[in-house]
Amino acid sequence: MKIAAIGAWHVHTMEYATAIQKNPRTELCCLWDDDSVRGQETAQKLGVPFQPDLSAIWADAAIEGVQITTATCQHPEVLIAAAKAGKHIFTEKVLAFTNEDAQAIAAAVKESGVKFTISYPHKTWPTLKAAKALVESGKLGKITYARVRDAHNGSTAGWLPPHFYDAAQTGGGAMMDLGAHPMYTLNWFMGEPKSIVSMFTQVTGKPVEDNAVSVIEFADGAIGVSETGFVTTGMPYVLEMSGTAGSLMVHNNILEYSCEETEGKLVPYTDLPEADPMPIDAWIDACIDGGEAPNGLDAAVSLTKFMVGAYEAQKSGARYTF
Repeated sequence: MKIAAIGAWHVHTMEYATAIQKNPRTELCCLWDDDSVRGQETAQKLGVPFQPDLSAIWADAAIEGVQITTATCQHPEVLIAAAKAGKHIFTEKVLAFTNEDAQAIAAAVKESGVKFTISYPHKTWPTLKAAKALVESGKLGKITYARVRDAHNGSTAGWLPPHFYDAAQTGGGAMMDLGAHPMYTLNWFMGEPKSIVSMFTQVTGKPVEDNAVSVIEFADGAIGVSETGFVTTGMPYVLEMSGTAGSLMVHNNILEYSCEETEGKLVPYTDLPEADPMPIDAWIDACIDGGEAPNGLDAAVSLTKFMVGAYEAQKSGARYTF
């Protein structure tokens, strides 16, 4: 299967492109970027041709799929064009800045019938898979609270590219980028949101937020907290969930839980499942073998909904109701 990389803008461009090259079932055939210098440099690193004409990729019937790692602001135009050209789509999060654009992309993909995956890698983790199974088993009772923290030091350590602070390209700062992981995880565990409030701050003086928290109301009074930032050093990923009959915590790749069978004591979960294939490899398998691709349109549209609510709540300083 021939795949073209569309965009060298994202920090994960090389990761996905390299995964395509390492997969024995696929060939990375070319790379396009709207910045020719950046595109040529990235294509050279990957050892593939730089294609300066995006329309040539759409017109090439031999190219069956595309990796979308453009600026997020380009997603509606590029993803809709890819769908209309009949190319299977693997895209980086988030799908779009607005619910309207997300719905337009979803409509185009559904009409085309191509395979679609958005990259939600945390859902492949053994710890989160086991946590999901624990919640669904009912051992923790009714879930009343969940907190997910995912943060790094990209702003304070200076390793994020400058364009990640350009809201016109990104749609926001830490919450829109890294905060997508807590948001889609909360959606996965807790379902659809009812309302949301947000507090975003700028610690390093960048044009977008680099420290951010959103608090989300779910059904039946459950609360979810999405924490993120570009100004945190040495703090591991944390997931905490509390229910009426037990609790769990994920940290440092360890899952601990408590419930009636542990006599209320927090104990390690010792039988973790295997990790799922990474989303890009699972997407490739679905494209070639058929079957459902992971993290499809509904999940992608839902993440945009969460982000729209988070940013609208921050702008207004008030609760946003979905």
